[in-house]
Amino acid sequence: MAKPFYITTTLPYVNSVAHAGHALEYVQADILARYHALIGDEVFFNTGTDEHGVKIYRKALEEKKDPQAYVDEYAEKFKLVVQKLNLYPDVHFIRTTDPHHKAAAQEFWRRCIAAGDIYKKNYEVKYCVGCELEKTDSELQNGRCPLHPNLDIEIIKEENYFFRFSKYQVPLLDLYARRPDLVVPDYRFNEIRAFVAAGLEDFSISRQKTKMPWGIPVPDDPDQVQYVWFDALINYISTLGWPEENEKFEKFWGIIDSPKALQVAGKDQIRQQSAMWQAMLISANLPSTRQIVIHGFITSGGQKMSKSTGNVIDPMTIIDEYGTDALRLFLARHIHPFEDSDFTMEKFKESYNADLANGLGNLAARILTLAEANLEKPVEHPAPIVFPAEYTNALEKYDYNTACDNVWKLIGELDKDLTDKKPFSVVKADPEAGKTMIADMTKRLYTIARLLQPILPTTSDTLKAAIGANKKPANLFPRKE
Repeated sequence: MAKPFYITTTLPYVNSVAHAGHALEYVQADILARYHALIGDEVFFNTGTDEHGVKIYRKALEEKKDPQAYVDEYAEKFKLVVQKLNLYPDVHFIRTTDPHHKAAAQEFWRRCIAAGDIYKKNYEVKYCVGCELEKTDSELQNGRCPLHPNLDIEIIKEENYFFRFSKYQVPLLDLYARRPDLVVPDYRFNEIRAFVAAGLEDFSISRQKTKMPWGIPVPDDPDQVQYVWFDALINYISTLGWPEENEKFEKFWGIIDSPKALQVAGKDQIRQQSAMWQAMLISANLPSTRQIVIHGFITSGGQKMSKSTGNVIDPMTIIDEYGTDALRLFLARHIHPFEDSDFTMEKFKESYNADLANGLGNLAARILTLAEANLEKPVEHPAPIVFPAEYTNALEKYDYNTACDNVWKLIGELDKDLTDKKPFSVVKADPEAGKTMIADMTKRLYTIARLLQPILPTTSDTLKAAIGANKKPANLFPRKE
């Protein structure tokens, strides 16, 4: 019986185009979704766009566009990115301006009110528009947010609704104690435990509509809209049809004390995903997330990517020139799953030629040329294929680098056998022995193709189709200079 598997990325703001960091998160989540589908699980894969908040509202005004028209335009751009990265065919794309999401966010608000966790007060706070978060003095460097040093910190003075985050210090620490694998890797979990243990402050969850009208209306208060972080986090469950579709929700998200959901997020979202969101779920009497996997940032030439320094990597440009699978492989094999990693075009081209053009592509061409010329019919591939333990263990631990290395180890071994055993010579001297060798190597290539399915889905499908037709495909990865 198929087991349900739920995975979600965070939702990128639609105030700019997709960058390499978005592509990394998409690909990491997609590899897991495809792997679980491959082993027979029933997969629900969620992604989408975060479309409210002052940052987006100001960007729309700057471009002299209606906010809804602005987010509609950018949502389509992100949908195109999802398509070009060849994400899981049934991926669900949610928008936080979807009518159902708005209704779900309002119902979630009502449940938190019923729990006594929402109240109204006047306040003054330092605020980073880039993060859409309040900042304490200890979080600032030279009076600016270290993640957005080009933006001035703003002072907000108004009457808003607040969430009783302070109430959830002990419940969160209890959750962390019960679930020692809630956040991966361990050092990120240590960060959030220390943050919560140091004490929590209630946070604002609304904005005055007269100042910032672009948001979901607060129930029973026409003068306030929901703060973007409160609204956006709820997408992880509204995408499942919550609160109406309870059976689907319990199937994929879980029930109290038996959570199922896996979230993938960047290191700048540890607080939001593993503290704020988990406290909100407890308040609404809903199951916590099962696990949150935190990845690092992508740098370029040792520096943060920036248009001003000219080191921005455009994933769509790479796809147009090298193909989707080339980018997917670099992100999976050469970007560390948890730590910051460097991405330059020099490194990418080196990987492309070594791993794909001279590696997999050349090997597949040589073997399938032999098969087409010497085998009367396609080989019968082994079924079921037993995946190497190193490969499955790596994916279960979110170690995409090692999973890829395991596949390329098999590619290297097959390439060595092809060179050393010379089936192209044997088949001339002893046709039957040569054909047996070629058939065996073709079967091994099919196993490699299957292992590549979560990582390089297009290449995997192309190789399997070529083996099934006993015909060499067109050059998979032309060498690039």
